Amino acid sequence: MNIGIFGGTFNPIHYGHLRAAEEVRERVDLDKILFIPAGTPPLKTEDMADAAHRYEMVRLAVADERHFEISDIEYRTTGKSYTVNTIEKLKKERPDARFFFILGIDAFLDLPNWWQPELLMTVTNFIIISRPDFRFIDLSASPYLKIKGDALKDLDDLIKEAYSVKLKSESETLLLKLTNIGISSTAIRRLVRHNKGIKYLLPPEVQSYIITNRLYRS
Repeated sequence: MNIGIFGGTFNPIHYGHLRAAEEVRERVDLDKILFIPAGTPPLKTEDMADAAHRYEMVRLAVADERHFEISDIEYRTTGKSYTVNTIEKLKKERPDARFFFILGIDAFLDLPNWWQPELLMTVTNFIIISRPDFRFIDLSASPYLKIKGDALKDLDDLIKEAYSVKLKSESETLLLKLTNIGISSTAIRRLVRHNKGIKYLLPPEVQSYIITNRLYRS
């Protein structure tokens, strides 16, 4: 079974996350997308909802999608959550699965600042997806990719929509140009804080949960 790992704070989850996950699943022919809300991320911001709230919002968002599944592997972890530890646990829990870690261009460029990035490069395959305000050519600065700039430029110029490459660690990596949906969790929190509507930015169940629990009000 091929499983895409889609981690994040999901603070809150929105249609941009869900559409990206579905596009990746279809185009890479994954059997399942595993959403993993972060428990206590290493860098927590002031307006971060509690892990229990973020987990419940993701659960509501994916409840009716048969190809989507939520994991509590980080939610039930005591202390801070580190991606490399999470993936190693998943591999032990599901030894027959082949995992693909999904992350945006911006997150991949930040990997040198993550916990044990060199080890992370060896424990999973990667799917790097396009993100608003970032270009694939920016990945030429990554110490982990071995790829020619022309291939990255072709993705930015829409000459190609996908490109397969290997990391220096030999892990399989796929670069994917996705539909650009400019929704952000930051913008949603700001709208809530200023008593503005968030309808059509995220699933109705998630919107109701935010209102009922008075999240992001201060």
